[in-house]
Amino acid sequence: MKAPILALAAAAMLALAGCETQTQTQTTAAGAATGAAIGGLTSGSVGGAIVGGAVGAAAGNLIGRAADAEGQCVYQRPDGSRYRAACP
Repeated sequence: MKAPILALAAAAMLALAGCETQTQTQTTAAGAATGAAIGGLTSGSVGGAIVGGAVGAAAGNLIGRAADAEGQCVYQRPDGSRYRAACP
């Protein structure tokens, strides 16, 4: 019974990953929802869903940041501070 549910959750995760660039908030929310679903289904507990949601939110946030920064490079000033600008 768990195998079809896990396959469905994996398909949903891949569908979310294939979407066009979204805002960072949307990718964080989508990651949290997907992580909670996968965590809850694999562990069969609320605790697993909570942990999965937290991990999914972190992953979604990182994906959103990377998508927002497409075409941008990170440069470092002599004082150590960093900034983003268009890549050469």
